Amino acid sequence: MKKKKLRMGHVLAYLFLISGILITVFPFLWMILTSLKSQTEAIRVPPTIFPAKLIFENYVTVFEKIPFARMYLNTIISAVVTILGHLVICSMAAYAFARLKFPGRNVIFMLLLAVLMIPSSLFILPQYLIVQKLGLLNTIVALFLPNLFSAFGTFLLRQFFMSLPDELEDAARLDGCSRFMIYARIMLPLIRSGLAALGIITLRFAWNDLMWPLIVNTSTHKMTLSAGLSYLQGQRWADYPAMMAGAVMAVLPLLVLFIVFQKQFIEGIAMSGIKG
Repeated sequence: MKKKKLRMGHVLAYLFLISGILITVFPFLWMILTSLKSQTEAIRVPPTIFPAKLIFENYVTVFEKIPFARMYLNTIISAVVTILGHLVICSMAAYAFARLKFPGRNVIFMLLLAVLMIPSSLFILPQYLIVQKLGLLNTIVALFLPNLFSAFGTFLLRQFFMSLPDELEDAARLDGCSRFMIYARIMLPLIRSGLAALGIITLRFAWNDLMWPLIVNTSTHKMTLSAGLSYLQGQRWADYPAMMAGAVMAVLPLLVLFIVFQKQFIEGIAMSGIKG
């Protein structure tokens, strides 16, 4: 009887997990299938799941209607610079908060965490005014300049630095290492999983950012993918197959990178709270 109950419990657990997977994956599958449909099939009511004929021309249409290749390049540049900024600046700040003792450290760190409690939309106006004063509107720099640092990234990496033993720094100082050498050559290599997790989180944020590029840039040649795809939707008509084709091509790099670095990402998130 106990074995039967255990087996039923396992079956129910597997059914629940499979249902969750199907609910999660279905929107992505629907996006792929819609990208291969005609416009008539895409807006048909009731909807059809599988296209009657695979139309790969939708992927060509994206490049014809908008400068998709240029938007792809803009997105890559913005994402790479944003990731580098987060990894360098946030790791330096996290190391200072975790390993250095200076007056007001805890107070400053609490003020930094308070930024996480404020909705990001409240920062849009001051950020826009700063970019405008710098004369950077309609430029690639405007896409990533306000996003080179984050309070979350500092908090995440601080947890990793705090988990490292103090004896490492003591031994390095005895060997004549400077504070920067300890940070760069000893501490950073030991938090690779945290850096990988922060890099993937930052990449997802930078790649999917929609509102900020639409605010600071008006030229389609200075847009990112998420903002550029909105140009395929008009006031009264939208080319849904082309939009879905562009979305498929836009999301593929994120899927590939997550599959490659999923071990580091999961390990980084799991270990971020091992020491408070």
